[in-house]
Amino acid sequence: MEKDQNTAVERERSMITAARQKGRAATLLVYTRLSGPGWLQSAITLGGGSLAGSLYLGVLGGFSLLWLQPLAMIMGVIMLSAISYVALSVKERPFEAVNNHVNPVLGWGWAIATLMANLVWAMPQFSLGTAAIRQNLLPNLVGPASAMPESTAKLIVCGAIATACLVVVWFYDSGSWGIKLFEVILKLMVALVVLCFFGVIIRMTQAGVLDWRAILAGFVPDLGLLRSPAPGLAAVIESVSERFRPFWTDRIVSRQRDVMIAASAVAVGINMTFLMPYAIRRRGWDRQFRGLAIFDLATGLFIPFMLATSCVVIASAAQFHAKPAAGTPVEESAADPADSRIIQYKKIAAARVRYEIGEARFDHLRANEPRRIDELVERLPDSDKRIAAMLVNRDAFDLAQSLSPLTGEIFSHYIFGVGVIGMVTSSIIILMLINGFVVCEMFGIEPSGRAHRLACLMPAVGMLGPFIWTGGKAQFWLAVPTSVFGMTLLPIAYFSFYLLMNQKALLKENMPKGARRLAWNILMAIASSLAALGSLWSLWSKLKWTGIVIMAAFIALVLAAHVVRRHRRALTDPQASSGR
Repeated sequence: MEKDQNTAVERERSMITAARQKGRAATLLVYTRLSGPGWLQSAITLGGGSLAGSLYLGVLGGFSLLWLQPLAMIMGVIMLSAISYVALSVKERPFEAVNNHVNPVLGWGWAIATLMANLVWAMPQFSLGTAAIRQNLLPNLVGPASAMPESTAKLIVCGAIATACLVVVWFYDSGSWGIKLFEVILKLMVALVVLCFFGVIIRMTQAGVLDWRAILAGFVPDLGLLRSPAPGLAAVIESVSERFRPFWTDRIVSRQRDVMIAASAVAVGINMTFLMPYAIRRRGWDRQFRGLAIFDLATGLFIPFMLATSCVVIASAAQFHAKPAAGTPVEESAADPADSRIIQYKKIAAARVRYEIGEARFDHLRANEPRRIDELVERLPDSDKRIAAMLVNRDAFDLAQSLSPLTGEIFSHYIFGVGVIGMVTSSIIILMLINGFVVCEMFGIEPSGRAHRLACLMPAVGMLGPFIWTGGKAQFWLAVPTSVFGMTLLPIAYFSFYLLMNQKALLKENMPKGARRLAWNILMAIASSLAALGSLWSLWSKLKWTGIVIMAAFIALVLAAHVVRRHRRALTDPQASSGR
């Protein structure tokens, strides 16, 4: 197997060398043929988290937040390019390199955080995949037309998804031919996702419901949306009594920030930073493939991600932004009182009542006269009721249903459902693969064979998601807090490789010099700083001072490890410690 891989690498090296002699066009053509690891990254980032982030960016921000995900991905591509540069320039494996040349706390933190992210992110993938099959592809799997219990149906669907994913992962561990087949399958999955959502926008354009001037303007960054509602909702807030505008503004901005952080986090998650270096090293690439790795990220990762997520944001904004949710009391045909949309609407409206009458009185009424709260909700002004209905969580399947008049029942449900399955299946596959790499690295085992395959099984714990997260359509929102959790971990990887990129003892003659080194450092500093700000905001918004203490404790641990390590080096090599 190793001989076959060496032969393949030498053939690829010869192709690149020959193409470079012919010019840039020939080189790009060869790069396109040899691309692969970037598509692996695309397969994981185009998952349930990206779909949820895109959906709620459209719901809350309309077209005005179209710039966010491409910008986050650009930052991610910068860091993944730096990670690839280091991985292809040295013989040490990335986990060893961080531990030996930067800080063991950062190295182990990177591995453990990746492991945690894999297990957490697997749950919404299985949950969304199960819902797609049951609601879009096989709607009669559970219900009056079927005698199958709901729990049994969920178990069968989850088992089928997990089995399919494990079979594909098995191919990856079968040598060079397995890797090629694996990457071809993922390319097809990613292409299917992009085509499905691109088709949705084509249909909506043909129906004349899209304002392309506003869409193009939405790609211009607007950081003011971190502290103020999007224009569509801001205009609606103006219709509310001046006394209650601060309540709605704070509530909308808070949710808007959560979604912005979540959408940024899933663009490039911490587990992707672990996958990229091991994927390219497993292919046998070295320093001569650094240009190919960067090209691979720009095409196989950035382009599909931008197309797919932008299409979802556009479709979501056109259908849901600043519009009451279907089935809520402000609509002509309200849904069943037990429907999750009605429950959410009542909670949001009740929060508005609480703001008006005060916390103490509200708590008294809830404990002694709960019907009185319902009466106060009913007596709210229509303008407040409409905003409450606008803030009800939507679902990807609401999006599919809303497209029925434009695209037809078959397209909106079956094709949309296939696209979602492509997203979640490809994500689960890559989560399994990354998990295998991480566990093998932590135990010092070669990432192949039985050990790697067993380690790949761990994310299958995500099968518990559809059983733990109940509530039908409301479960889709859980991808947002899951992604916010991922954002808190991302700076560990970014700063680890930022520091590693500047380790002359590791890179030696491969260390960037002059203007190139300055450019790398500026770009990495921007990306790492933005990730740190996102992490800090996530910790503060969810845990307040507890989150800040956790971050401070981790930084203190990193500094302590640095001091201890420097002291040991001083004892063993006094000249190195003095800088001579």
